[in-house]
This record gives sequence, C-alpha cells and structure tokens, in this order.
Amino acid sequence: MIPLLNTAQMREADAVAVARRGTDALVSAAGTAVGLEAKRMLRSCYGARVAVVVGPGLNGADGRVAAAWLKSRGAHVDVIEVAHQPVGLEGYRLVIDAAFGLGCSRPYVAPVVAEGTMVLAVDLPSGVSADTGEILGAPLAADVTLALGAVKPALLDGPSAALTGEIRFAGLGIVEHSDDGVVEDRDLGALVQGHRDDHKWVHAVQVLAGSSLMPGAAELAVRGALAGGASMVRLSSRGEIADLVRLPPEVVHANDEHIDRRCRAVVAGPGLGSDAPSWLRDRLSGVEVPVVLDADGLDRSLLPTSRTAGGPWVLTPHEGEFSRLTGHDVTAHRFEAVRSFARETDCVVLLKGPTTVIADPSGRLRIVLSGTAALATAGTGDVLSGLIAATIARGHDPLTASALAAHLHGRAGARLPIYAPASALPGVVASIMSGLANGFLPAH
Repeated sequence: MIPLLNTAQMREADAVAVARRGTDALVSAAGTAVGLEAKRMLRSCYGARVAVVVGPGLNGADGRVAAAWLKSRGAHVDVIEVAHQPVGLEGYRLVIDAAFGLGCSRPYVAPVVAEGTMVLAVDLPSGVSADTGEILGAPLAADVTLALGAVKPALLDGPSAALTGEIRFAGLGIVEHSDDGVVEDRDLGALVQGHRDDHKWVHAVQVLAGSSLMPGAAELAVRGALAGGASMVRLSSRGEIADLVRLPPEVVHANDEHIDRRCRAVVAGPGLGSDAPSWLRDRLSGVEVPVVLDADGLDRSLLPTSRTAGGPWVLTPHEGEFSRLTGHDVTAHRFEAVRSFARETDCVVLLKGPTTVIADPSGRLRIVLSGTAALATAGTGDVLSGLIAATIARGHDPLTASALAAHLHGRAGARLPIYAPASALPGVVASIMSGLANGFLPAH
C-alpha cells in the first residue's frame, strides 16, 4: 500500500527521516528519483532541453539535484529561479516544476509553457494546498506528478486532482507507517492465501439478488463471488429465476427466508427491485456476518443498529446513490464526504468512480486508482459486490476486502476488450487470480 499522508503527518515523517539520515541524503535521494522519472518521460536524456523551475525550499533543492543528474547524462538543462522566472518557457521538451511543495500557502503563478511540452511536478503541482486540493493562483497542469515519500490528498481529491496527471511514487524509505493508503498491485497477493483445513463452508457466501425482472444481476453477483474465491454460494432471489439465467452448477438456489449461518458474508440488493428493503428486512435481521449492500439494497432502513460480530457492513454506492443516501451531492472533496458517512452509519463505505474512495467507521481511507471506463457498464457493480463478499469470506476485514476487491475489479476491467459486457468480467478476474497464485502481478 502506498502511504497517504497529510501535511502534518508528512512533516513528522520527514523529521524522523532527517534525524536518522540527514537532510543532504534525503535531498540527494529525492532529486535522483526526480531525475530518473524525467529520464523515463524523455526516454533519452542526451540532447534534450529541460527547464527546472526551482523555489527556495527543499522542493527547489530536489529540483537542483535532478538538474545536475540530467546534465551529467547529456541533457541541456536550465535552472530557473521562481523569483526570476520568465513569462513563458519555449523550446523545451520537459519542464520540471520544483517551485513549491508542501509549504505553498500563497498564490503562485506558474510560467506559461509552450504547447506540447511535457510537465513533471515534484511531489505536488506548485500552487495547490496539499491537504485540501484548493488551487492557489495559477499552477501548471502536470503530465506526471512524482509523489515523494507519500501521496498527498491534493493529488487525488479536491480541484487540484485535475492538475496532477499520472501519479508516480518514490518512497525513499521515509514513511514507516500510514493509516491511509493507495492500493497497489503487490497488495493483491494477499487474495490467494489458503489453509490446509479449508472446506466448502469456510469461505461460503450467501447472495440475496435477482428477480423475474432483473435475473441477470443475480448471475453476475454469484459469478463475481465464485471468481473471487467463494467456496460455496447460496442464492436467494425474488421469485424463481433458475430458468431465466445460466447459474453455475456450484450455486445452491435456495429461496428460504433466513441467512444460512455457515456463510461468512452476504451480498444483498442487486436486481431485487425498488421495494427490495421490505423483502430484505426480515432476512437480514440478526445476521452475524458482514453484509455487502449494493444497488437496490442501498437503503438506510436496512442498516444495523449496532456493529455485527463479524465486522461492519459494506455500502457500495455510486455518486447518485451516495447523494440519495446522504441528501447531499458529492462535492470535489470526496475523502471527507465518505469518511463522514462511514462514521455516521458505522459501515465501510465504498464510493465508486474512476477514483474509488473507501473509508471505515474509524476514518481510515483506502484509495483505488485502477478504475477504467470499461467498468461504466450495467452489471459491473454486481460483479464487484460478489467479489467483496468473497474476499471477506476468505478472511479479510471489510475495509481491506473492499479495497482489494475494487483494485482487482479495476485491473480486470482494464483487460476487457472495448465494449465488453459485464458478464466477461468474472472470467478475467479468475485469470488474474490464477496468475496471482503463481506469483504474477496483473500487467497494466
């Protein structure tokens, strides 16, 4: 997990690292990382014209080290002090923005960069508030932002998120612990852990989904659960749907009114229809394992009045559903909105989107950046709800399960051919899981 820290937390981590390693060593490491990222963008340093805009602080010091590193590899580099910056920068293949980082608290007007010039921001685009994402002045929009030590909230949340471009990360050995983080591919290895004494009920999932009007939602949810490692799936639907869909033979279709107590997690909501709450209420009463409420199950009347023994429930709204549940439109500040709703409901809340934001009742955040337009089709959310439940059933806490499942879901979506239907997702998920079991991370 890539650490996500606010300004105060980052300054504290920096102070510990400086005490241990010294300022010069940290600046050298950061500047070299910037140089390496610039080389990746340029492909070849030799003969490339690069401008490095530097300020008076440590961000500027990082930029100066990067400039020297690039010069030593044949680039033509101009170091431009903020106080003496020109109105426009022309004739450069790359501009490195190292003017201001965490410490920017006043308006900053960046130089104008010629069209077609690449921009690399060091840690943050200069001229944004690291914590709130508010724009201070007129920053440069970056093609790439290299986060140093930790990702800052402004790179992912608030108005500044539109300026960051591709986010890259250089840890530099600075941060040893973070309560909040961005999920990365190597975290997915935790999905394929097993135990010798596993049997079919150890990772069983109950799915309450599907109706005669929307039978396909049930199939997608159960196939998502099976692809995610559920060892047994019990399906209850509103009405008989077995003749309307192709249920996998591993699915037990049992229209009873109670949750089987041997199941370790429950999915409730996909395809049940607008009056789903009345149908679900008695079935979910007294359930002792985490429940993933999705789609038609996203109703506040269904939320437990106290924490279940198996951990908090999971709510999986998209922006429209989030607004309906909270009574407020999702603003640019999604982090705090999701945190607040998680505390209020005592649930894990997963707000879907290109950047998926997940929070638990304690306020811990997980951010998933693997979302893709391929997932903006009907039914992909049903697959995700099954994946989350399966991941909980395999022993992960609801926050971790939601984050891992959402990242896996995004990586699977990225492998889909253009205009592929949601029904193609479970097969791709299963393929990625097979690769993980053999030690291969998903390519992207």
